Amino acid sequence: MTDSTRQADVIVVGAGPAGSSTAYWLAQAGLDVLLLEKATFPRDKICGDGLTPRAVRALVGMGVDVNAPGWSRNKGLRIYGGGVKIELPWPELASFPDYGLVRPRMDLDQLLAEHAAKAGARLLQGCTVTGPILHERNDRIIGVTAKYLGEEVEFHAPLVVAADGNSTRLSVAMGLRRREDRPMGVAVRRYFRTPRHDDDYMEAWLELWDGQRLLPGYGWVFPAGDGTSNVGLGLLNTSKAFQNVDYRGMMRAWCAQMPEEWQFDEDHATGPIRGAALPMGFNRQPHYTRGMLLVGDAGGMINPFNGEGIDYALESGRLAADIMVQALSRRTPAQRERTLHEYPRILKDEHGGYFTLARIFVQAIGDPRVMKFLTSHGLPHPTLMRFTLKLLANLTDRRGGDAMDRLINAMQKVAPAA
Repeated sequence: MTDSTRQADVIVVGAGPAGSSTAYWLAQAGLDVLLLEKATFPRDKICGDGLTPRAVRALVGMGVDVNAPGWSRNKGLRIYGGGVKIELPWPELASFPDYGLVRPRMDLDQLLAEHAAKAGARLLQGCTVTGPILHERNDRIIGVTAKYLGEEVEFHAPLVVAADGNSTRLSVAMGLRRREDRPMGVAVRRYFRTPRHDDDYMEAWLELWDGQRLLPGYGWVFPAGDGTSNVGLGLLNTSKAFQNVDYRGMMRAWCAQMPEEWQFDEDHATGPIRGAALPMGFNRQPHYTRGMLLVGDAGGMINPFNGEGIDYALESGRLAADIMVQALSRRTPAQRERTLHEYPRILKDEHGGYFTLARIFVQAIGDPRVMKFLTSHGLPHPTLMRFTLKLLANLTDRRGGDAMDRLINAMQKVAPAA
């Protein structure tokens, strides 16, 4: 590599949905962007693979063809709990489409990274970033060191984006620690060959029992449309029992309770049970510091209400790119810094109150009595459940919405930013 190919306007570390979204929007604006991914595509990520209308809106905004083969479309969410089954179609809104999608991360991430590359981003796969390069006088990040094609290399840029997921080694190397006052989740999932692979609804089970203990979280079945379904459990650390749960054992026991014809058994599994941590509610801050911006899981942008992170990853990528495009056009360092400091402020304006509501909610359902009350008394009421779906999936019209939208929007406004 020549010195000129190691220079860019922006370096993005990690080509998951957050990094690829950031790189796409930067390239669309004409900036020279390096997108560095340690793995080689295709590569897997632990995820439910379910995309709510919020994520669909972001994909459509990027020009991704969601009508092409490989996308499994669904009408809404089917919820089980308290002896009740209820089907909730995605809400009809001006701001969001009325359908969700399922696409395995094994090829979703590759598709998005290639989409960014087509827009002009320089995608380097098999490039492991090993640390930040700091300016000797002001400790500002001015590039990264990496292992690429068997050699140690340096990449330089005035701005760097940490899109390196939950462990975000780059953020840690820059001195950013995880906030312990934010909820964490754990997800375990497995793929099964099943006749239910083309269901019109994504499914959620709201009662997760570990023996006699009711735990905060939910089980899911998301139909991938390719002969398989993604089946998994998501659990929150707000329960006292959290540390003592055997997640894989619980997953096997949960699958064993399902009807035999659904084929959630060893003979029809296509791989092992795999798990991952879910960083929630802005658990790593600040989202901008000394030339580095955090996007997606690196900034803890998973929704504590439902464990969804892809939509906030895609949205934060677009917002970060917009801010960087503006900042790099400013004439003085002070003007650039002023613009860059808008990024965490806008993120908090957009999602801070909502994530605070979610944090209060997940603290409450850490008490099994609250969880039991909600499943037994809430689920039989369709109007209440439609409201709950809008709240949990963050799907409202900000202007001109119905009474439910206005109430949820007002709740977010009065809640202190996360």
